[in-house]
Amino acid sequence: MVLPPASPMLLTRNLLYTGITRAKKLLVIVGIDKVVEMMIQNVEIKKRNTGLEYKMRQVRQ
Repeated sequence: MVLPPASPMLLTRNLLYTGITRAKKLLVIVGIDKVVEMMIQNVEIKKRNTGLEYKMRQVRQ
């Protein structure tokens, strides 16, 4: 799992948890210790505006 320095909006605990739990046999985290620490501390949850709901409604029609 590559963890480059990025916007705090992207570096969340949820993202780190997802990466760790999706690993099947082995997980190698590549990044700076401070980035990992920041992700652990970042518990903010942002609403993601993906447009998925709109796209799903279009498919149903």
